[in-house]
Amino acid sequence: MSATITPVDEPGPDGEPTPASAGAPAAEAEAGSKPSAGSRLRRFVRPGAALLSGILLFLSFPPRPLWWLALPAFGLLGWALRGRRPRAGFGLGYLAGLGFMLPLLVWTGEEVGPGPWIALAAVEALFVAAVGLGVAAVSRLPAWPFLAAGVWVLGEAARARVPFGGFPWGKIAFGQADGVFLPLAAVGGTPVLGFAVALCGFGLYETYRQVRAHRATGTVPRGPLAAAALAVLVPVTGAVAALPLVDDSAEDGTATVAAVQGNVPRLGLDFNAQRRAVLDNHAARTRELAAAVKEGREPQPDFVLWPENSSDIDPYANPDAAEVISEAVRAVDAPTVIGAVISPPTGKLRNTLIQWEPGKGPVATYDKRHVQPFGEYIPMRSFVRLFNSNVDRVSRDFGPGTKVGVFDLAGTKVGLATCYEAAFDWAVRDTVTDGAQLITVPSNNATFGRSEMTYQQLAMSRVRAVEHSRSVVVPVTSGVSAVIRPDGEIVAQTKMFTPDVLVEKVPLRSSLTPATRMGTLPEALLTALAVAGLGWAGARAVRARRTPAE
Repeated sequence: MSATITPVDEPGPDGEPTPASAGAPAAEAEAGSKPSAGSRLRRFVRPGAALLSGILLFLSFPPRPLWWLALPAFGLLGWALRGRRPRAGFGLGYLAGLGFMLPLLVWTGEEVGPGPWIALAAVEALFVAAVGLGVAAVSRLPAWPFLAAGVWVLGEAARARVPFGGFPWGKIAFGQADGVFLPLAAVGGTPVLGFAVALCGFGLYETYRQVRAHRATGTVPRGPLAAAALAVLVPVTGAVAALPLVDDSAEDGTATVAAVQGNVPRLGLDFNAQRRAVLDNHAARTRELAAAVKEGREPQPDFVLWPENSSDIDPYANPDAAEVISEAVRAVDAPTVIGAVISPPTGKLRNTLIQWEPGKGPVATYDKRHVQPFGEYIPMRSFVRLFNSNVDRVSRDFGPGTKVGVFDLAGTKVGLATCYEAAFDWAVRDTVTDGAQLITVPSNNATFGRSEMTYQQLAMSRVRAVEHSRSVVVPVTSGVSAVIRPDGEIVAQTKMFTPDVLVEKVPLRSSLTPATRMGTLPEALLTALAVAGLGWAGARAVRARRTPAE
């Protein structure tokens, strides 16, 4: 007598447990026995796989150079979700989200305790849960890896916009600064790069599944196997084809730029209480640079970049602070960008970058457009205070600016994206479409101590460099400061919590990559793919319910 055996770890055509996996517990029940230990353990295999997939995604992010772990992460997630019911997909997706977001965002509790960190990770994991629901729904369709990768991009697009303006930290693209798929950032930005990684991971699992099915049945499912192979080959081939877009040649000549890292006297949330010391540190490092230039130890910079919050004393309201800055700028004899907190008599504070010219003083300003919720302003303050009194450390909210930031520094158009803004596609792209030949991301990470946050943020700037084919300079109060070429290579960087100055010659460029030209179009097309897949899956489910059983 012969029998057909269906593997216990694969769902049947309708996504329900196969006879082998469903029959054993039924037989045990008919025999009046308790479920076996193996049967009980099998219930935890898929949840464990989902959780592990999230952990692998976290491990693929900097400072670890393990970008390739994202591929088995998506493969494992695909295995956990394929054929599951949407409700189960939501739960499995939430486990994956927790495995990813909890360790990735641990730095948010560096100084305020675990409450805000856990709350943020739990909320962000809900987006991954929704993705899990969507992937489970489309996983029964032909060529499902393409649809599932689109669903992932849809989830990231939503997370980058809501609530409170979104929180795109942890976009898969930001873990790929060292990866082979990075050139795709120049094709379609972070959505295309993230889509390619997810597609390749899902495709690897589907290829394995199809090969395994072929070995079990002896048949060759050419259509599904070809679709699975394409899911792997398309992103790899696309990345190779996009290599010519990664160009660090100097189209508009070069500029010698200096990035000043003055450091803070001590770590923690109270760095603002040290604001005069922070200002003095940056002024001192700039005067030291001027001395080094005079002695021939350093080249004369065309312009100098200070970090965000390098002067938390409002130089417009405090003449002594303005004089300290003016003396340093006169000494180095180069236009300098100063990060300052502007305190108007009424209204909200401004996180402002000031163009300070030697002998002239401030001539232009840029107000940070995307201020950080719960960091620079407190939404629902009275409600949030019930859970964490640290909200009152932000005693006066910051308000957002409205104008794109591009300074003309000694003839070089420099685009400005302040710290947190580097995570938002639009905030960086706007500066390039407005003429920026170079991008700077002045930042202040002192609040987050020696956590991985600064390396995660630095990776964003590396991706932005390739996305827009621009040099990116990242001056940070406490590190890590860096100079990045248009191909994403870091040519100079500092250590954390050490005073330092980086002086480098960087290429200037004015051509636009396809990603810069198309803006949100690639993301819109990929989300449309996801919506079409979800609609298809929904329509099939409705038809299945209406079709009478034979």
